[in-house]
Amino acid sequence: MASRVSLEVGDDGVGVIRIFNPPVNALALSVLVGIKEKYMEAMRRDDVKAIVLTGQSNAFSGGFDVRNFQEIHRTGDMSFLPEISVDLVCNTIEDAKKPSVVAISGQAIGGGLEISMGCHARIATPDAVLCLPELTVGIIPGYGGTQRLPRLVGLPKAIEMLLLSKPITAKEGKELGLIDAVVSSENLLRIARLWALDIADRCKPWMTSLRRTDKLCSVPEARKIIESVRQKMKVIAPNVPHHEACLDALEEGIVFGGHAGILKESRLIHNLIYTSTCKGLVHTFFAERAVSKVPNVTNIKLKPRPIRKAAVIGGGLMGSGIATALIQSDISVMLKEVSSDFLEKGMKAIAENLQGLFNKGSLTEDKMDKALSLLKGVLDYSEFGDVDMVIEAVVEDVQLKQSIFSEIEKVCSPHCILATNTSTIDLNIVGEKTSSQDRIVGAHFFSPAHLMPLLEIVRTEKTSAQVILDLMTVGRAINKIPVVVRNCTAFAVNRTFFPYTQGAQLLVSLGVDLYRIDRVLSEFGMPMGPFQLQDVTGYGVAVAINKMITSAFSGRSFESPLLDLMIADGRKGKANGKGYYMYEKGSKPKPDPSVQPIIQECIRLTNIMHGRKVNLSDQEILEMVLFPVVNEACRVLDEGVVVRASDLDIATVVGMSFPSYRGGIVFWADSVGPLYIYESLKKWEVEYGGFFKPSQYLEERASRDISLAQPAPPSTLDLDVLIASF
Repeated sequence: MASRVSLEVGDDGVGVIRIFNPPVNALALSVLVGIKEKYMEAMRRDDVKAIVLTGQSNAFSGGFDVRNFQEIHRTGDMSFLPEISVDLVCNTIEDAKKPSVVAISGQAIGGGLEISMGCHARIATPDAVLCLPELTVGIIPGYGGTQRLPRLVGLPKAIEMLLLSKPITAKEGKELGLIDAVVSSENLLRIARLWALDIADRCKPWMTSLRRTDKLCSVPEARKIIESVRQKMKVIAPNVPHHEACLDALEEGIVFGGHAGILKESRLIHNLIYTSTCKGLVHTFFAERAVSKVPNVTNIKLKPRPIRKAAVIGGGLMGSGIATALIQSDISVMLKEVSSDFLEKGMKAIAENLQGLFNKGSLTEDKMDKALSLLKGVLDYSEFGDVDMVIEAVVEDVQLKQSIFSEIEKVCSPHCILATNTSTIDLNIVGEKTSSQDRIVGAHFFSPAHLMPLLEIVRTEKTSAQVILDLMTVGRAINKIPVVVRNCTAFAVNRTFFPYTQGAQLLVSLGVDLYRIDRVLSEFGMPMGPFQLQDVTGYGVAVAINKMITSAFSGRSFESPLLDLMIADGRKGKANGKGYYMYEKGSKPKPDPSVQPIIQECIRLTNIMHGRKVNLSDQEILEMVLFPVVNEACRVLDEGVVVRASDLDIATVVGMSFPSYRGGIVFWADSVGPLYIYESLKKWEVEYGGFFKPSQYLEERASRDISLAQPAPPSTLDLDVLIASF
C-alpha cells in the first residue's frame, strides 16, 4: 500500500509533509505513524529548515478514525487508540528544533485540529471549518485539545467549543487567535512556507501553544467559571460523564500547567471510552450513516433524479412545515389549498417558520428572502404538470386522500413522485384508486416538520427503487435523516412507541402518580414524560392514533378511559392551557391538582387491582413503560419493517428523542439484556394482562442468548419475501 504521508523538500528549505487518506484525510493509525516518521526524517535532514504540514485535496484532516472506537468496544484492545498526545504532538511537533506551520483547507476536525494547535502557526483558507466534536461520541479530545484551545482562544470560548462541539469558521478563528492568517487557497502553501521560514529566522514569533498563558484568566476566576458551567451541565446532561471529565481536564491544566493537563486528559479518555455513554453515542454515530444503505435501492447503480420543484397539498401545521423545509433548501414549492383563506393562513405559517429560524440565527435574511421567493400559493392543480414531486399533507381522511391521488395522477407527469405524509393510513389504501402505485410512497415527517430531523420513507411492495432513492436524496438535501421502512400500521417509530403512553396509563390505573411517571422517564433522558408529551402533541392526535392502534393491535393494547375523561372535562392539553399540567405563558408547566378526581375515576373504571395497591420503585416504573416499547420493537424487527436494527435505533433517537447516549431503543435493550426483559414482561403478563405478553422474537432471543440487534441466520429467513420487501 502506498504511503499515506509524504515529505517533499523545496529549494527554499521547507519540508512539506502531506497527508493523503481520502476522502477526509482521517487520522488512521498508519497516518499517525507516517506523520511521525516524516517529521523524524525532516529533523534529520540538513536541507530542511522548517516544516509545513498540510493535507491532500480539499481537507486538512477530518480527525481520528471513529471506526477505531468500534474496534475497541468490540475487542477491548486499546492499541486502537494510540498514545500520541505526548509523543507526537508535544515531543515531535511542538518541541521540535525546527518550526512547523499547518496549512488548513477544508476542515480541521477533532484530532486534525489538535495536531494543528501543536504547530507553531496556523494558516487557513476562508472555507476552513474548525471543530473539536469528540464529546458527540462520548469522549474528550485526546491529543491536547483541552489544553491548547483555552490557551489560544480563552477559557470561555474554549468551553463553548468543547462542550457544544461547536464549529467555527476560519474568519472567526482568526478573530479569536486560533488562526494566524486567512489566505486564498491559491496562496495557502506559499504563505505557509514563508511563515515557517520567518519563524525559523526569528522574524515571526516561535509560539508554543501549550506554554502560553496570555489568554488565560487567573486560577480563582477560571475555577469560578468552570464550577458555574459544571453546575449547569449537571442539570442539562445529568446522565453522562464526559462533560464533567472535559471540565476536569480544563481545570487541571489551568491550575497545574499544560503538561499536567495533557496527562489528565489522557487518563480521562481511557476511562471514558469504556463507558455506556461512549458506546451508545458511537453506535448512534454509525447508525445514522448506515441508513443511507438500502438493499436493492442504493446498490443497483441507480442515479437519483433531480427534484427542483415540488407541490405540497395542505397548508396546515404539517404542510406548512414541509414546505418550509423544502424552500429553505432551494426547492421550489407550490402550496395548494382549497380556499383563499386557508391558503393565506398556510403562506403566513411558512413565513413565520422562516422568521423563527432567522430570529434563532439559523437563517440569514438573504436566505430567508430567497426561500420566500421559491414559494407560490395555488388553489387548483392546473400548474402541477411540471412538478417533480407532490407531498400530500391533508387531514387523515381516507376518501379525501384517495380523491387527491386520483386527481394528481391525471395532471402530474409520469415521472412525478406521489408522496403522502399520512401517519396512520395504509399506503395501499391511499393509492388503490390509481394506476401509478409504483410512484406512491410515504414521506412521513415529524412535527414540526421544518425542525424535526427524521423522515420515514414508507414503501409498499410496489414502490419503485427509483422513487425510494429520489426521496432519500431529497431527505438529505433538506437536512433530514431518511429511514426507509415497510408499509404497516403506524410505520416504524410510532408503532414502536405506542406502548410508551399505554404503559404509563396502565401504571396510573394501578395507582402510580402520573407526575412521578413523567419524572422517572425524564430522569432517564426522555425530553418529557408520556403525559406531558400527550399534552404537547394534542389530544386530537392521541385519540386518532389510539383508535388505529387498538384496532390493529387489539390483543396487546391497553385501553384506558383516561384520555376520554380528560376531554370530557374540557381539557385539551397545552392547546387550551389545561391538561395533566397547567400551562401559562412564560412559565414552566405545573402539575394540576384538579386532575386527581379524573385519575380516581379512571382507576375505578379499569379496576385492575380490585382495590389492592401496588408499591413500585422508580426502576420498576421505568421498566414497565419501556420494556413494552422494546417488545414492540422486537415485532418491528421480526416483520422486517426496518432494514436493520440500527435503523430503528437512529429513528427512535431523532424521531422520539430517545436519549442518543443510550444508543437507541434496541441498543439500550441489548445493554439491559433480552433475558431480563423477557422474564420481567412474563411476570407482568401474569399479574396485569396481555399488554405485557412477550413477543416470540424476544422469547427466542432470550432463550438462545442472542442480542436483539443480531440479524437472524439466513436459513431462518424467507429470502424471497425479504427481497420483495426491500
